Amino acid sequence: MNTNIFRNMSYGVYIVGTMDQDRPTGCIANSIMQITSSPATIAVSINHDNYTNSCIEKTGRFSFSILSEESPADLIGTFGFQSGKDVNKFDSVDYEMVEGVPVVKNTCGYVVCKVIDKMETATHTVFLGEVIAAETYEGAAPEMTYAYYHKVVKGKSPKNAPTYLPDEEVSQSTTKVSYVCQVCGYVFEGDPLPADFICPVCKQGADKFKRVEV
Repeated sequence: MNTNIFRNMSYGVYIVGTMDQDRPTGCIANSIMQITSSPATIAVSINHDNYTNSCIEKTGRFSFSILSEESPADLIGTFGFQSGKDVNKFDSVDYEMVEGVPVVKNTCGYVVCKVIDKMETATHTVFLGEVIAAETYEGAAPEMTYAYYHKVVKGKSPKNAPTYLPDEEVSQSTTKVSYVCQVCGYVFEGDPLPADFICPVCKQGADKFKRVEV
């Protein structure tokens, strides 16, 4: 079975937000879709290992902010490659509260939902939410697609994402020598890697990069 075909499917890149008691938390997701228009309902798939999963279960409410092509790349590092159980992810993010959950600014906009049903799979929970609020941010760039994230930002999917493929680190390299960030998967093409290089996605230093020859 050639799972690379999944990369040809259409996905966006989103930050799912919810509450962990009195503090906001969230994670990166790319498997979100509208199910019906009236009433508007949304399905979102969240890995069982994501701390956000249990928080949505407890609060019964979630948001998702739609990343644009000009959204800061480190948003993906913040929300996709560390756990909300250990880090207050929203501390370094410009956000606002809408209907009791956080939404991220500097994005295309947001949707807020209350959970009305769910389905369990072997690895993920699919939450079905009824839309209770939605807004666009004026002047936003086009939405970031999954393909754009891989080809232009040159990042990889978080390990808990439905679209994660184990061979992503090697397959992204297009030169004989490149350096791959071991935290977020960003690929620096060229040799050598500058000693003072900082990953544009997760802000890690050159010591977190691995040299790859293809």
